[in-house]
This record gives sequence, C-alpha cells and structure tokens, in this order.
Amino acid sequence: MSTVVQVRGSAARVRDVVAVGRPAFWVVSIVPYYTGILLATHRLIPPFEEWPRLIVGAVVMGPLVWLAVLAVNDAYDLPSDRLNPRKAKSPLLDGRITLRAAKRLAFAAAVAAVGLSLHVGIVFALGVLLAVLLGYAYSVPPVRLKTRAGFDVAVNALALGAFGPLAGWAAINPDLSDFPWLMGLQGTLAAIGLYLPTTLADLEADRAAGYQTIAVRFGAHTTYLIGYAAWIAAAALSVILAATNTIIPRSMLLLEVVMVPVLIAAYRKLIGPHQSFKGIITLATLFLLPCATFALTYTGVL
Repeated sequence: MSTVVQVRGSAARVRDVVAVGRPAFWVVSIVPYYTGILLATHRLIPPFEEWPRLIVGAVVMGPLVWLAVLAVNDAYDLPSDRLNPRKAKSPLLDGRITLRAAKRLAFAAAVAAVGLSLHVGIVFALGVLLAVLLGYAYSVPPVRLKTRAGFDVAVNALALGAFGPLAGWAAINPDLSDFPWLMGLQGTLAAIGLYLPTTLADLEADRAAGYQTIAVRFGAHTTYLIGYAAWIAAAALSVILAATNTIIPRSMLLLEVVMVPVLIAAYRKLIGPHQSFKGIITLATLFLLPCATFALTYTGVL
C-alpha cells in the first residue's frame, strides 16, 4: 500500500513540474526552431542522420528552456500572480511547489538545457546559454527586465521571433553568415504583435503589483496600437519578400495578398485593449496557415 502511495506521490510531483513548464508553450519555441531547420536544409523532413541531434535540440528548446525560465519567473512573480485569476491553479500558489523548490527547479533545468545543447553544437549551446541568461534577467532583481517597459517586449519578441529560427539553423549549420535575417525580422515583428496582447491580459494584476510592464506604462490603448502596427508591418514585409522572390517564393504572392488582409482584420477582431488569451490563441492558430504554406512551398512540395 505504501508503495502505491509513493508512486502516486511521485506521479503528482512530476505533473506539478510539468505544469510549471507549461507544455502548451513548448510549441511556441519548437515551431520557430523547426523553421530554422527548414530554412537551413530546404527540406520538409531533415536528413535522417541529423535526427538524433535535432531531437535533443527540440527537447532543449521546448521542455528544458521553458521550465528554466518559467520556474524562475513564477518564483519572482508571486506578488502579481496572487492577484491574477488566470494564475489561480499555479503549483506555487496552492503550495504544491515551494518557492525554494521552484528556484532549484529553474537552476536544474537551466544546467540541463545548456549541458544537453553541447551535444547539438557549440554555437547552438552558446545561444541556449544566452536565452537562459536573458530568461533570468527578465525575472530576477535587480535587472528584472519584465518591469522595464520596452525591454519586456524586446526579450520575448527576439527570443521567439529571431532566436528560435537561429537555433534551428545553428543545429544544422553553425555558420550563421547565410542565415536569412529578414525572416528573423519578420518573425520578431509578428512576435511583438502576439506578445503585447499578453501584457494586456495581465494588465490589472501587474498594475496592482506595481510592475512597470509596457501595458502598465503606456496604457491598454497605446499598447494595443503598438502591437497592431507591428502585426501590420510583419504582414506587409511578407508580401514584399514574396513579391521580390526573397526567401518567400514568388508563387506564394497570391496567397500573401489574400491572407494579409485576413490576418490584419482578424487582429482587429480578436485582439483589443481588454484582452483574453482566447483571442491570442485563435490569432496564432490562424497565422499557422501561411506558415505551413510557406514550408510546403519553400521545400518544393507545392
């Protein structure tokens, strides 16, 4: 009987650790990581001999990096999380994971991420180390970039829009000189458009906790307009790249001309100053359509 209780207790602890790592977020970094692989190989499915390293890279980019940065973020965000209904089921808030355990978990995941990344390549590992350090700088005082309006956006947008594809590219080719930097710019602009609404969703809790996020500093309406402008810029850049046959194949131009107004209208419809995560998820899902078409076209499937 005691063995069964121990097994159940261990399973519950594993579930709590996984919950801190937010599995739903893993795809947010793995998709850009895969995009970088696709850009480097021009293949929808990378060469089989590369799979072991690329799978290790996916584990690093997904579970480990997210666990490292989110556990430390949860540890230092407790004051605002206690005021945020969206965080009510957090393992830290109901005592399933202690504050000390969260910090230890973040450190262990960070060490594991950097250590495993060395099996992918030194350039990839240096990028992972930088990402982990930025994650700590985002959350931990006295730097705490989360509470410095503008820096909070820059860290997240660059991490998702530029670092993700760079990591995938580096996993295949450590020489970054041929990396298509315009795609990094396009991804960063799209990431700004998608990240800023998350600051609106947490606006009241962050304001009550005294966190000077960009939404608290500039207000809901201005923050929304900045995100909308970045989204429009990302959409416009994709049309220009397709029209000039730069990275995005010209054969996608018709789809871009059709999808860009749809994506801009969807942002207007789904995102607003009083934001919930449902609209963000719907918009991000819609954004996957042109991304998937790009992957199929870029690799010659279409």
